[in-house]
Amino acid sequence: MIAVPPNTKIWIALGRTDMRRGFNGLSLMVQEQMRMDPWSGHGFVFRGRRGDYIKILWADGHGLCLFSKR
Repeated sequence: MIAVPPNTKIWIALGRTDMRRGFNGLSLMVQEQMRMDPWSGHGFVFRGRRGDYIKILWADGHGLCLFSKR
């Protein structure tokens, strides 16, 4: 289990996201569409078109982590 710091917020992107995006595409989406910093330590959740696939982008202090769940 990954321990998330207590002051971490989880942000959920509205709408559908192209799940072919990786670190660069999702962090650019956080910067441009959500107007937030992907290195802030908060978690950003993205949902696929069918709703059966999610990706979570999170900066843990050492780098960006990309978690996916189908």
